[in-house]
Amino acid sequence: MILLLLAAVITAASAFVPVWRIDLIAPQYPEGLQLFIGGLSGISGNLDSINDLNHYVGMAKIFPEDFWEFKALPVILFVFAVLFLLSAIARSKKMTLGSFILFCIFGVLGFVDFYYWTYSYGHNLSPDAPIKVPGMAYQPPVFGYKKLANFEAFSVPDMGGYLLFASGFLIALAVFYEFGIIDKLFKRKKA
Repeated sequence: MILLLLAAVITAASAFVPVWRIDLIAPQYPEGLQLFIGGLSGISGNLDSINDLNHYVGMAKIFPEDFWEFKALPVILFVFAVLFLLSAIARSKKMTLGSFILFCIFGVLGFVDFYYWTYSYGHNLSPDAPIKVPGMAYQPPVFGYKKLANFEAFSVPDMGGYLLFASGFLIALAVFYEFGIIDKLFKRKKA
């Protein structure tokens, strides 16, 4: 019950802060450019500078209002927080397991959607772009590092992402505890 209550609070808190970030570093931007994704602002950071750079290589402008996902994300996270809270109050194994499965599906769909958007923005380039490099795509990484022309791109979780990973871990612990998996693991180690 305590694990589920903690997960509910952490999940609700994650709705207020960016979930992911993309950092871009290049010689002409030694201080770097940041794009924050998620939270109440949807997309924020050095958006104007990034849109100016995207124009040169033919990428579409990024408009926060084009992403319905960011309007829905805080609502979805609050729904999960309520679901975790109800699972804790009900003390139901099935409800806890169902919450965990839904949260995992949400995580996978979130990464699939993020990949789709990065692919679409990085590959659907305007033929009228001022800078054209044959065969070059400008898709930032979904996670990790990638060299994009003279830019180094880093895509990593931000505060909200770490909070969501912590929530997932707590829910997984609750499921493992409720279904006796933790007890079985420790009994085998003792034997």
